Amino acid sequence: MAKQEYKSRVYTDRPAYADFDAPAKFQAIQGIIATRLKQHPKAICSYSGGADSDILLDIIERTREVFPSLPPVKYAFFNTGLEMKATKDHVKATAEKYGVEIKEYRPKIGIVEASRTYGIPFVSKIMSAGLSEWQKKGIPLSIAQEYEQAEDKAAKRAELKARYPKCESVINFLCCCNSAGEPRPNIQLVINSSKFMRDFIGEYPPDFQISAKCCDYCKKQVAHSVQKNYDMIITGERRDEGGMRSVPRKDCTTMCFTETSDGQYRLRPLYYVTDADKAWYKEHYGIKYSDAYEVYGLTRTGCCGCPISYKAVADLEKIRPYEPNVVKAAWNIFGKSYEYRQKYNTYKESRMNAEKHKDDKQEYMQEVLK
Repeated sequence: MAKQEYKSRVYTDRPAYADFDAPAKFQAIQGIIATRLKQHPKAICSYSGGADSDILLDIIERTREVFPSLPPVKYAFFNTGLEMKATKDHVKATAEKYGVEIKEYRPKIGIVEASRTYGIPFVSKIMSAGLSEWQKKGIPLSIAQEYEQAEDKAAKRAELKARYPKCESVINFLCCCNSAGEPRPNIQLVINSSKFMRDFIGEYPPDFQISAKCCDYCKKQVAHSVQKNYDMIITGERRDEGGMRSVPRKDCTTMCFTETSDGQYRLRPLYYVTDADKAWYKEHYGIKYSDAYEVYGLTRTGCCGCPISYKAVADLEKIRPYEPNVVKAAWNIFGKSYEYRQKYNTYKESRMNAEKHKDDKQEYMQEVLK
């Protein structure tokens, strides 16, 4: 009997509109926005100046045109301190275009201080969080081999818990399992969601502190301080972006709308909007993205130079002719992570080539022996 593949609730609990074609999907999204704004009129929307934010702001304002009785939405731009001029200019231009205010907020702890104090991201937020805890706890990587070799994996997982108390998430991360000891090798919350990562850090331990705390201090904390006074928070998260955005939350199955533990509501209207849907919307409504996309040639912006993007270094080279000082600042902050990722990419490519050569040789020998 074939082993059943594990799938998260993101796939098993999809709402019907998630599979509509673009026109019908965006019509459904307008209905969702209208319904939720009527229920929770005191709403604030995070606007980053990126492509997803452009689509989100446009569809909110179009919905308000269709339903004139809907209340206005407050918009907030969270400036990390490492933003392209193209982004800042676009935020101003967008506010003027739609006749709305997009208020800028800055963090108390800037990105330089946060990175120096807590560490810098590597590969993804999930990977950064896992490796950060591994560095703090000092758990040996060999526990993964113990777990893999154990016949009774549940018993081994329980024994590891007793041996390393208060290290639940790190054990699961390193052993690619859940707390019950069940293997979970194909989910994003484990170290080998990035191929050969566990072997790589074993052979080449990082010589710098890894953490995604800069995001917490430069974006999340300032956002929370602003958003706490509103009933509903609207964000442009999309599942197609991957990473943490594609991991289901405990309190939400549809990923589009949920009530938080403190009584607020979160609306993610674009969660099931695909890249193809976005392209259709841009073309259909003539949306103009910032120069970061239209002139520099970037396909994503996010936090400028963030090492979480696999294209960070390449994107910085696209930015360099227009904003060299931003590129210099990014290298000063994140340089070690850029270099370590290149080393990892080289290692991964070498291992994959070796495995392919081994498989080809085995196939050849099988043909010879026939």
